[in-house]
Amino acid sequence: MRDRLEVAMGAARRAGALILEFYEGDYDVRDKNSSAGAKSLRDAEYDPVTSADRAADECLRQDLRGAFPEYGWLSEETVDDAARLQQKTVWIVDPMDGTKEFLHGIPEFVVSIALVTDGVPVVGVIYNPSKDELFGAVRDGGTFLNCKRVFCTDTQDLRAATLIVSRSEDARGEIDPLREHLGQVRPLGSVAYKLAVVAAGAADLNVSVQPKNEWDVCAGDLLVREAGGHMVDLDGEVRRYNQADPLIRGGLAAGNQDLADAAVALIRRVGHEGPRSE
Repeated sequence: MRDRLEVAMGAARRAGALILEFYEGDYDVRDKNSSAGAKSLRDAEYDPVTSADRAADECLRQDLRGAFPEYGWLSEETVDDAARLQQKTVWIVDPMDGTKEFLHGIPEFVVSIALVTDGVPVVGVIYNPSKDELFGAVRDGGTFLNCKRVFCTDTQDLRAATLIVSRSEDARGEIDPLREHLGQVRPLGSVAYKLAVVAAGAADLNVSVQPKNEWDVCAGDLLVREAGGHMVDLDGEVRRYNQADPLIRGGLAAGNQDLADAAVALIRRVGHEGPRSE
């Protein structure tokens, strides 16, 4: 899988460089849910897509499918093709996770690339171009940040743990029931980036109480596992990827296994508001 990792890292860097050209220049933006009438970047119904997202998607498709045309394809910015369900190995990508951060000028947006075989991630790459942080992992090969091996923390006590969460979920008060049970709660952009940060040991735990899509979390899932951690949904289940419906309902918890399991138990105990689209 090392050759797949090298191709994915090169593709992530190229797509990231392209995104930075837009970030430092001009781009257009529209709301995928234009009929919802949302006004604010932080409205739950507002789902922006920019010319940077679309350009990065095309770049990744050319690089990844060009190198391995036999593999299936699932991307946030490409119309889904059910033919992927018949393929053993599939690329699952988010050309730019953290579009709202991109629009706000916050350097917390990433390119996320995963390769999945029989539902299991075998390659994962997350690249933050604004910070030049390249996270990579292959199954059973460890997780690396800019070529240096990294690990999840070994913090065992939720009350001593630093939790990173969605700005949207935090702003809506959905994390409030958890605060008194944790050491620190810090908002951070991009679902994928949060998982990479946990994998690198820069935070103890990531919890989301809202649904996510496979392209948001697939690469980060592998990064966390190969860094000695654990990612589960809020039913305590491990995701198998390349499902017909890519939506992962109910959120997730990621960190070392003790913390992730404790977080799921805590959420079940204290509860949270019902699902919304983030």
